[in-house]
Amino acid sequence: MNSENIDQQIRIKAFAWLDEQVAIHGDVLSRDLLANGFYFESERIPLVSPQGIFKPKWMDYPLSITTTTRGPYNDSFTADSFLQYRYRGTDPSHRDNVGLRRCFENQIPLVYFHGIIPSKYLVVWPVYIIDDDPNSLTFKIAVDEQQSLFSAQNRVDDSSYYRRSYITSTVKARLHQRGFRERVLRAYRNQCALCRLKHLELLDAAHILADKESEGHPTVDNGLALCKLHHAAFDSFIIGITPDYKIEIRTDVLKEQDGPMLKHGLIELHGHGIILPSDKKEWPKQDYLDIRYQRFKKAG
Repeated sequence: MNSENIDQQIRIKAFAWLDEQVAIHGDVLSRDLLANGFYFESERIPLVSPQGIFKPKWMDYPLSITTTTRGPYNDSFTADSFLQYRYRGTDPSHRDNVGLRRCFENQIPLVYFHGIIPSKYLVVWPVYIIDDDPNSLTFKIAVDEQQSLFSAQNRVDDSSYYRRSYITSTVKARLHQRGFRERVLRAYRNQCALCRLKHLELLDAAHILADKESEGHPTVDNGLALCKLHHAAFDSFIIGITPDYKIEIRTDVLKEQDGPMLKHGLIELHGHGIILPSDKKEWPKQDYLDIRYQRFKKAG
């Protein structure tokens, strides 16, 4: 590796590799995948390390930053909707902090990983350091469009400030959505609670009570791991689940006669119990199920 532009070449390859992985797996990636990384000129380039600020030895600037906090997502955002990232330690002159400061000075694009559940991260890029505050030991981070990469657009001005603020604010919603999904699927051991289907790409985390409702919290006890067929049927009140965890199929559907999907995918579930999480604290809350079940009965 002797090119004078090696840092930028690796950075571009990293972004292209992430595009491929997100297309395959979605925007929540495993730590093992990120630690294995990709190859550049026969050298393996990981994207994460045990330290939150990571610079591969072949690069001039850090490549990625990682947040592993399990606290409220709001703790990661500033009042003006930007992300905040804490220094490594309390020494502003630590080499990792100096590395991010150099990214700030030169507007180098980075990758941001936010821990959703242990060993799984929401991936966001490109992000830029837009402020450095030694008093609070934090950097301020903005997410931007991919068109900004290595262009004059990544300089902060009035128009870019509002664009970046809006784009970054959407990350908070993604954190809640992806966090809910990952926690629910993990509780149900990555299988549909009705049919045991285990293909992650065909599984959803369904709300019992919608998040727009006052009790529609993004907690595991308000969720069910459902395959896409059963999620759609649950949302359409074709499937109901009683407060004692029994599956009911709407009466008119039970009377239908059609192909094998109707028979095996729906009708044969009638009267069976759902699969429940191992931890009883994560079981669907019976009050939530009762509210939903009453709506199912009215729909039938």
